[in-house]
Amino acid sequence: MILDLHIEKLVQGGEGMGRMPDGRVCFVRGGLPGELCRVELLQDKKDFARGRIAKIIEKSPDRVEPRCPLYGKCGGCSLQHLSSEKQALYLEKVERENFRRLAHAELPENFKIWTGPAWGYRNRARVVIYKKKGGDVLYGFRMQKSNGVIPFQNCPVLTPALNAFLSENATKIFDEFKHHSKSFELDVNLFDNGRGEISYYYKGMPASEFKRNASSVVEIVDSKICSDASVFFQSNLSLLPALVQSVQNAVDEGIASGEACDEWLIDLFSGVGFFATVLRNRFKRITTVERDDGCLKHAKENLSGGGNVENVSAPAEDWLAKNVVDCPATLIVDPPRTGLPPSALEAIVKSSVNRIIYVSCDPVTLARDFTRFRDTGFTLKKAEGFAFYPHTPHLEMLFVLSR
Repeated sequence: MILDLHIEKLVQGGEGMGRMPDGRVCFVRGGLPGELCRVELLQDKKDFARGRIAKIIEKSPDRVEPRCPLYGKCGGCSLQHLSSEKQALYLEKVERENFRRLAHAELPENFKIWTGPAWGYRNRARVVIYKKKGGDVLYGFRMQKSNGVIPFQNCPVLTPALNAFLSENATKIFDEFKHHSKSFELDVNLFDNGRGEISYYYKGMPASEFKRNASSVVEIVDSKICSDASVFFQSNLSLLPALVQSVQNAVDEGIASGEACDEWLIDLFSGVGFFATVLRNRFKRITTVERDDGCLKHAKENLSGGGNVENVSAPAEDWLAKNVVDCPATLIVDPPRTGLPPSALEAIVKSSVNRIIYVSCDPVTLARDFTRFRDTGFTLKKAEGFAFYPHTPHLEMLFVLSR
């Protein structure tokens, strides 16, 4: 079925939304607000439909030609058709509506989305290195909605150092891998530490290779953070100082107001101890809580050198349930996309914590958790967004909540 639709707005996930003649919404990949598009329906459900653009009849002035020749095939970018200068504005509209719809509240008028370079920014990536029988070694990304691989030679969102490293070392890494595997396909995590030093990791990497090739050290805001390519680290180092500054400001404001104190910093879902490391000089006692043993190893190293520091290996909700927080500690939570487990949220509410710095990688679960906190007396003091992944609909968020 083909029909002409006016695209009203962008929705979470970056699709355009229009309304069909019968009133149902239709989500159109690649559609921009204000456009009239001829749409071929690909999915026709009782309550909604999905389609693809067959022809753009009236084009938005914000539409641009995608820079990457693989756009629409690779599973990475999905907003290269939208001017990079306008992406933050569109994301702001999406998140304001999300918050209104999901939390029945308004984001603050001064809600701001921080942005950085739109190209050559991504310092962390997962690529597939593979070899066809009798052929050359190639590397690429997974395709959209497929486990297939689409090869590339130069990705415009990767840092120049990552592109150069792949071009020069893909064959060497694959040959190293083939010494202990029969597979012809290798998933590799790559990380550029911002100084052009590349670390990499693949599952099954021998310990000797891991020690030599996987470790990395990043310098952010006068702090050195140890990590490795097997664990999570932020993928846009150019924008990371802005997030750090916002968190530092939130910490200082909380201590100055008396809503929090410098007696105890609790960093939940702490990863490699990133926030605790850059904030350590502000607190008398620090506790990091992280269930991933690889991250915990780095947290211990990053926070070594004295002071009252405890690095706990446990799910955040389990630690909270067993430990009484009986002072107005400064609390930072940085959960995965699923948000806070209900038991963790309940434990926070029952504690003496009056101020929460919530760093979120999913605005939808953040809005859900906010409603739970609001119902127990917390209010939203500050909200900021961070466009860590230009040309995608992904947005990091920072909420400061207090009661």
